[in-house]
Amino acid sequence: MRRLILFELRKIFSGRLTRISLVLLFLISVFLCFSDYQNKYAFDGKGLEGTGKTAVEIDREIAAKYEGMLTDEKVREMMEDFAPKSDLRGMNAIYLYHNAMQSAVFARFSDIDGNWNGLSVSDVFGGEEIRIGYIDGWLSASGNMVKIFLVLSLAIIVMDAPVFSGEYGGVDQIILAGRYGRTKCAAAKAGAGMIAAFIVTLSVVILNFLPALLLYGGGGLECSILFAPLTYIEGYIPFNITCGTLLKYQFLLAFTGAMGVAGITLLFSAVSKNEAAAVAASAAVYFFPVILPVPEGSLLFRYIGLLPVYHAQFVSLMSVERMGGGILYAVWAVPAAFFLAGACTFASRRIFGKHEVS
Repeated sequence: MRRLILFELRKIFSGRLTRISLVLLFLISVFLCFSDYQNKYAFDGKGLEGTGKTAVEIDREIAAKYEGMLTDEKVREMMEDFAPKSDLRGMNAIYLYHNAMQSAVFARFSDIDGNWNGLSVSDVFGGEEIRIGYIDGWLSASGNMVKIFLVLSLAIIVMDAPVFSGEYGGVDQIILAGRYGRTKCAAAKAGAGMIAAFIVTLSVVILNFLPALLLYGGGGLECSILFAPLTYIEGYIPFNITCGTLLKYQFLLAFTGAMGVAGITLLFSAVSKNEAAAVAASAAVYFFPVILPVPEGSLLFRYIGLLPVYHAQFVSLMSVERMGGGILYAVWAVPAAFFLAGACTFASRRIFGKHEVS
């Protein structure tokens, strides 16, 4: 069986469209990472400003001054340090952006003129303990990975679509079926399709995590995502978790989503005798839940949200109310993905096994 799986893996990764899609996936990952880094902007309020590397250095230096647990004293200190030094010309100070730390504190503790609004840390965050530091880079990297993991899903569809559909009537399969048996060959194909999806997902996760670690440093991984610049407040995750925990969930959902889309693709690959039809059907089923008019707050979304496309868009799953014991609803994606992948691969093996030598 091991030899058969390795044989099928070589076939998958040697496919021309597979190689093209993986190269495009790599280029998109690199482009999003470094373009976002170059577009960073920061101003320290004392004359030093810059973009790209300079901006990140400014933001990290400012964050280092206030890092640790957020207290009322730190809030008042930041409000004094970041107080506007020029006329805002009617603009609400909440929307003022000089640097990531200033934006985070103004978004929660500023009045329209940039003065402290009188709220305490407990007024804004309740009883939560908020550890602050430089998290802007990690949050933007996480946002980029949502796009990258959607592209990853398309790459998996292109990669796994020919696993069965490209072999109907093939001489190689007739020979292999005669030597190893139809059931064993079908199982090897399904297994190789899932393993290939796992390998590519692992590579993409590493490819995106290591550059972010190099560019933004690891200090912010222990800080809360709740004390973030204004752009991350609306529609973002409402729970007090660290950036490191956020990324752990995102990576977990990347793998569960990859297994789910691989299972769907293998099923349509077994049903279709045409690779293009398998790609089209798999992509249509994968993205269909997104166009359904189901609000995230509805009970129905708790089920639709467990489908693979929402694993890649992980913010939706992470924003649903916690289950008992404080566990995020996103953990339900794990058994849902295993069930979907298992059911689809089992069905694909049965379907292909019956037609393998026809």
